[in-house]
Amino acid sequence: MPRTSLEVAEIFRRHGAAWRDANRGHASLMQLKVMSAIERCRTAALGGHVARCENAACGHIHIGFNSCRNRHCPKCQGSAARRWLADRQAELLPIGYFHAVFTLPAELRDLAFQNKRVVYDILIKAAAETTLQIAADPKRLGARIGITSVLHTWGSAMTHHPHVHMIVPGGGLSPDGTQWVSSRGNFLVHVNVLARLFRGKLLAMLADAHADGRLTFFNALESLVDRRAFKRFLGPLRHIKWVVYCKAPFAGPVEVLRYLSRYTHRVAISNRRLVAADDGQVAFRWKDYREDGLARWKTMTLSAHEFIRRFLVHVLPKGFHRIRHYGLLANGNRAEAIATARELLEVSVVEKDDASAGTAPDSDPQVLPTPCPCCGGRMRIIETFARGSEPAYRPSPIEIGIDTS
Repeated sequence: MPRTSLEVAEIFRRHGAAWRDANRGHASLMQLKVMSAIERCRTAALGGHVARCENAACGHIHIGFNSCRNRHCPKCQGSAARRWLADRQAELLPIGYFHAVFTLPAELRDLAFQNKRVVYDILIKAAAETTLQIAADPKRLGARIGITSVLHTWGSAMTHHPHVHMIVPGGGLSPDGTQWVSSRGNFLVHVNVLARLFRGKLLAMLADAHADGRLTFFNALESLVDRRAFKRFLGPLRHIKWVVYCKAPFAGPVEVLRYLSRYTHRVAISNRRLVAADDGQVAFRWKDYREDGLARWKTMTLSAHEFIRRFLVHVLPKGFHRIRHYGLLANGNRAEAIATARELLEVSVVEKDDASAGTAPDSDPQVLPTPCPCCGGRMRIIETFARGSEPAYRPSPIEIGIDTS
């Protein structure tokens, strides 16, 4: 897909003020904060640094602006993803891994939008509990497995489409922790079995949330505040087929890392999918899964205000964890469980690759991780400047390079 210089930040800067005025009183504080962060990212508003090539014969100057580090910003996910993947590298086992997707039914999406924190949490937990329970069943695998779950709330066209991507190793520890039990077939169990159990767990959790007063209802859903009305609302969902999808196992840990790098820190739309922004319209590339091959990729044009609305639909509640680990990979016992699994599988410990994360322990913090684009020399920081300030150093136009990417 061809790259473009157009960015979500530029669309926000052009049309954000008008969108804020048109949606005053309707946009949440978190949405407004995300807009502001993306607009200011990699600009003088956040400050930055000046670096110069240490090669005296070169002397190339680089001015870099600080990033916003907001998890919804399309420009700030690359380094975060690399650090996260470097941490996961040492946890991967030399076995097959499965990819499963648990999707929230369309009938529950409005409820989820009005109750993001509660319903998204239920969606992730129901998917995890379903998989852990199936794996622990002696008739299935009879083992304790590990799970990495990632919540996505969007479809390719930025519509509201909550679903959970789950990476599961093809096996687990026996109940007494003395054996490694390998999975059989393409997954732990047929997806229809997973879907039925997932459906039951999620609906039960929603009923409990309603009984506990943890759900709120507005507009067309306002009548669901009544217990009996909510029960009638959930009734038909017990009889429809829920979507659980499972892909064939990965070939090995390298493929798992490559796959995770595409999913863990993704945002609603990347800058590279943007095509044009003219006359109050935004065009972008999207994938139509009803088509096959290259025909899947199409171009959609929306008004700038609708584009911003769709993007902000996917802003998560403050502090919400969309990447979670369960079972063997749960934070409390991850290191011990992985060590036991490696011992049973008779494999050596994988050392963390600091270089791949860009965080070599002996690196000089005053030297940029990327070399000089002119001669390959080290770029040393010679000045930092505060938020809203301009650098004091004024290089000639020939030697300057400004990084806003």
